[in-house]
Amino acid sequence: MSVSGFAVDLGGTKTAAARIEHGQVVARLQKATDAGADMDAQVAVIADLLGELGYENGAPLGVAVTGRVDRQGDWHAINTGTLRGISAAPLGTTLRTRFGARAHCVNDAAAAALAEARLGAGRGAYNFAFITVSTGVGGGLVLGGRLIDSGNGLAGHVGFAGTRLGDQLCGSGRVGTVESVAGGRAIAAAAGLPDARAVFEHGGFAPVIDRSAAAIAGLIGDLTAILGLDRVALGGSIGLAPGYLARVMRHLEDEPALFRPEVVPAELTHDSGLMGALLIAVEADEG
Repeated sequence: MSVSGFAVDLGGTKTAAARIEHGQVVARLQKATDAGADMDAQVAVIADLLGELGYENGAPLGVAVTGRVDRQGDWHAINTGTLRGISAAPLGTTLRTRFGARAHCVNDAAAAALAEARLGAGRGAYNFAFITVSTGVGGGLVLGGRLIDSGNGLAGHVGFAGTRLGDQLCGSGRVGTVESVAGGRAIAAAAGLPDARAVFEHGGFAPVIDRSAAAIAGLIGDLTAILGLDRVALGGSIGLAPGYLARVMRHLEDEPALFRPEVVPAELTHDSGLMGALLIAVEADEG
């Protein structure tokens, strides 16, 4: 699938922007995300990155953001520990005003799910889930070839499902979620280190990492029971960390065979959100 334009992926720790030509990322820039910034400040960072990439007003632009994006294009930070300054922010309207009518916004994990389904690890699967394990735990669902969405933008936020391994309060307001056990913030807190990268580099916290993997394996089993998944792709900085997928698979072996779909690493790695955001923007224009 050949698409050209620009894309932004605003996550909990970094904001990346790319120029995409004929389905290939040809230039990419990123900055650290300011978790306390409001929408206008976040959009200013987006504008700076796009300007450096040669963006011209009116070009196709897909913006993927962490958090919940409803059908009106309003942006909500479900996990206030990830983005503290976002609440019912009119992102869709703001993007179109600043960058033109061809600018569209979407949840980052949903964008990544669509890109993987069309161009990457989900090709050929009928019911497919993408799960990203990074700062938090997110996801997207492509069932029968269609990206599942909802009016309130909550569809696909699989990290807020419960796990028997959890008992802590999640930034979503729920208690005992997968994210509160498996996400990077939870891993770092359990190890008493500043971030998940330090936990993986230390080498002495295998039980903490293994608990994260067990929670993800349980989530895969639960999603398969509900949706009849054929395949799951695992992405994100933790999901793609060396040895993490193998840990998930060992725990998934505890599930009956019926609840063990094919589990593979995401193929588009860290560019899946960018590619999916542009795909959604282009298809919105065509529709």
